[in-house]
Amino acid sequence: MSKSGSGFGQSAVTKDAAPELPGWRHVYTGKVREVYEGADDASVLLVVASDRVSAFDHILSPAIPGKGAMLTRLTRFWLAKFADGLGIPNHLREPEGWDAELPADIAARSMRVARLNMLQIECVVRGYLTGSGFKEYQQQGTVCGIELPEGLQDGDKLPEPLYTPAFKAEQGEHDENISFERTVELVGTEQAEALRKHSLELFAQASAVAEARGLILADTKLEFGLDPATGELMLADEVLTSDSSRYWDGHVYADTSLPMAERLASFDKQIVRNWLKEHWDGEGVPPELPAHIVEAVQARYAELFERLGV
Repeated sequence: MSKSGSGFGQSAVTKDAAPELPGWRHVYTGKVREVYEGADDASVLLVVASDRVSAFDHILSPAIPGKGAMLTRLTRFWLAKFADGLGIPNHLREPEGWDAELPADIAARSMRVARLNMLQIECVVRGYLTGSGFKEYQQQGTVCGIELPEGLQDGDKLPEPLYTPAFKAEQGEHDENISFERTVELVGTEQAEALRKHSLELFAQASAVAEARGLILADTKLEFGLDPATGELMLADEVLTSDSSRYWDGHVYADTSLPMAERLASFDKQIVRNWLKEHWDGEGVPPELPAHIVEAVQARYAELFERLGV
């Protein structure tokens, strides 16, 4: 999503896909979410997670049944875990009965939230070396410019979690990894330090919860915004979902007799990416996902949901 003062930019997908909802005015369509503002109170937003799935900057067909509701409940699960003791409020604004007029299927994948001035910093925390971080490490011995010990392998646990912020690009563009010093230039010392502090604390608490469930939280992306009236920093957007975080099965990871790809299999849409790499050259419209891929992705999302006890 765009991080303009209003919180959202131009639609990335045709607005015709968004249903009309009583009491809400549609303002934004993203790759996987619809956003509405209160018809009588523009200070509140309704964020509706769809079942759409995207990969390589394309929306794919068909959707993944139940995905939106599961990811919404995952965010609620984590916000409830973080409610006490971490000193960071969140953007949920849901008085009793707030969703009474919404269709049941939309209510299940919706959050009523405060409209914030979103910071254009994506707060990435990495507990393990993998993905783009491992590629950089292989070439330069660093992750986002941070030097690491020699001899690390794909999937290795880092000596300590790394905070590696990124500048949040506009819809359709790629985020840019930035240094902490650049973050200070963008948002000021106080805000930059607060973002780092809260991101590392949230990651530590979430990692402990995941570990108790036999899971590994390898990395995650968090976003924050400011209350327009008070300037208070708040946790916002989706939190520790399968679309914003990399989870591994702890028992599978520990089995060194298995191929590395199997040990590092995440509970997300990587199955889709792998299939597309084998069946699409990246040109034109992506092919339709076969039923067995849709079912496999749905099962993977659901397994994480159940393993965490959501």
